[in-house]
Amino acid sequence: MSASDSPTDLNPGDLPPPEIRHKRRGMPSLVWLVPIVAALIGVALVVRAVLSAGVTLEITFESAEGLQAGQTELRYKDVVVGTVRRISLSEDLQTVIVSVELDRDAANLAVEDSRFWVVRPRVDTGGISGLGTLVSGVYIAVDVGKSDEPRREFVGLETAPAVTSDSVGTSFVLRSLGLGSLGVGSPVYYRRIQVGRVGAYELNEDGNGVTLQVFVDAPYDRFVTADTRFWNASGIDLSLGASGLQVNTESLASVLAGGVAFETPSDGDPAPPNTTYWLHEDRATALAPPSGRPVRVRMRFADSIRGLAVGAPVDFHGVEFGTVESVELEYDSDKRELYGNVVARLFPKRLGRGYDSLRKAADEERSDTQVLAALIGDGLQAQLRSGNLLTGQLYVVLELSRRARGRSVGQVVAADGVIEIPTVRGSLAQLQDQIASVVEQLSRVPFEDLGNNLRDAIGSADDLLKRLEGELTPEATRTLVEAQRAIDNANRALLADDSGLQQDLRQTLGQVERAGRSLRALSDYLQRHPEALIRGKAEEELPPAAAGESP
Repeated sequence: MSASDSPTDLNPGDLPPPEIRHKRRGMPSLVWLVPIVAALIGVALVVRAVLSAGVTLEITFESAEGLQAGQTELRYKDVVVGTVRRISLSEDLQTVIVSVELDRDAANLAVEDSRFWVVRPRVDTGGISGLGTLVSGVYIAVDVGKSDEPRREFVGLETAPAVTSDSVGTSFVLRSLGLGSLGVGSPVYYRRIQVGRVGAYELNEDGNGVTLQVFVDAPYDRFVTADTRFWNASGIDLSLGASGLQVNTESLASVLAGGVAFETPSDGDPAPPNTTYWLHEDRATALAPPSGRPVRVRMRFADSIRGLAVGAPVDFHGVEFGTVESVELEYDSDKRELYGNVVARLFPKRLGRGYDSLRKAADEERSDTQVLAALIGDGLQAQLRSGNLLTGQLYVVLELSRRARGRSVGQVVAADGVIEIPTVRGSLAQLQDQIASVVEQLSRVPFEDLGNNLRDAIGSADDLLKRLEGELTPEATRTLVEAQRAIDNANRALLADDSGLQQDLRQTLGQVERAGRSLRALSDYLQRHPEALIRGKAEEELPPAAAGESP
């Protein structure tokens, strides 16, 4: 190409085809390696955090005393399985909500029937517990349930449960009129050895008693059979009899905190779980012959019920037929009077052979209710009597009266199924009525008029005595003087030696003496000749006359 030729003078076709060359890329810079590694580490941490993240639980407590977020631990069998992350108040400000992060490998602890409670230092009837928290601080304990259903929200317990799910033994149900000194954790004894404890208690729905749940540890639960008797072993049992004073108690703990004891009179198979028993008041009552199921009765007394307490005996012909269950007042709006409404528990089986006779009806056996109804039809009635004149305690006496016979079952069984026993006024009330009647009759006596008449009579007698003293005293004095003179004359007439009375007395004594000698001679002759009483005396054998005696 010449210099004169310009690029604009060339034809496009005269140019050679362009050669396309691709630029070769180089290796990435090492600077990018740092963020890549950092990202990989972050992803690994996130994955690890996700994989190791536990389960969050919400536990509601009455108070958060001693709990601290980030420090308080959740333990199972003293192994840390979680940590408290947050503590907050509920919406109604009545409780606290504790958020606990449970470890992933312990997630199966959060099931439907698991229980949580705060372990603190505690001194109660069950003993001393939680002393380790004085050093390590309080913590939340868990009792794992047996359910398979997971759960994330719980209501915590305020006290530790007496029986945990891992305890080996059997639970039984006890029924009683009152709780007494028993509580959760109270010991259960068998032959004075602690073999269990009271797990829970609650008031019956009708409010007439208490139901207790007791747990007997294995292997002692095999001693509980269908014939086992339970009684309240609280306090000290004192008895004074022919053998002297006897003191009986289970242990010092039962004296202070209460307890339950049981005994099995006869061998048998172990009782199944949740078997129901009656909790008796003492050992003597528990080991008494079986009384059967009690029957509730109602008695309305018009007398004062002061001195009649719950537990007072109900006596029937000297046998304790039952006990008083409740005492309260009831108002009769029709008669406008107050009555003592007394509810008692009676045991018909305590009638012995009489119970068997009453059960045998014409066609079928009667129930216990029908047995009592039959007794009421035969005249059974109740009466209040004094059991102690010093303390004024009362008890109920049942007796049969011929005048009260003829009641039907419909007349004695109330609408609620409780038998109503007729009542009569007590002997003390009758005595009070008699005293009131005597007092009323005495109040009708005109004591004021009698007093006035008596005062007038005493005045008249005083006037008469004064008049007699003025008129009769001189005459009486003269009479006494003359009587003294007559006595003196008689003494002189009797005591003078020349008095005719003494001479006559001497002659009389001489004649008496001669008569005695004659009788003595006659007696001697008759001893020698007894035939003289028949034949008479012979002339030649007549006794000579006494010397000096005239023929």
